[in-house]
Amino acid sequence: MEQVELTEWFNEYGESILTYILLMVRDYQQAEDLTQETFLKAYRHQKQYEQKSSVKTWLFSIAHNVTIDYFRKKHPLQHYLGLTLEEKDGEPTPEQIVAMNFQTEQLYRAIQQLKPSYRQVIILRKLKEFSTAETALVLNWSESKVKMNLKRALVKLKNELIKGGISIEILR
Repeated sequence: MEQVELTEWFNEYGESILTYILLMVRDYQQAEDLTQETFLKAYRHQKQYEQKSSVKTWLFSIAHNVTIDYFRKKHPLQHYLGLTLEEKDGEPTPEQIVAMNFQTEQLYRAIQQLKPSYRQVIILRKLKEFSTAETALVLNWSESKVKMNLKRALVKLKNELIKGGISIEILR
């Protein structure tokens, strides 16, 4: 892979990967660092890309693994107990709130209330518009697990939105 190709990948997928990681870590600076680490790993491991999946899926798999590794290092006990992606306050930063419109902010807040596996599948399938097969590759799950978790996650998300007094229209 040439440097030009990596630059093209960053230009095409960098912002999308940044927002994916940001939804997981809830810290813009950390998300930028993890996004940079994602592309560095892609560059270092370019020979491992076998083109069995799209470049986008491969890069998101790396981003997912980089983010999980970050949480393992940051909170090893929480990771072991299944609380990997939980943070203390769950509140977006002021910069993030400014960047989002009201409905997007409410949806973001509701997604943050979900357990990590539900959050991940909703982000990939509904926000990033990955196929079931691509999501399965990124999360290293079976396609049936993706479908089952997405169905359950959407029910939980809908309940979170209703509980917060939010119109379900934003899911459409």
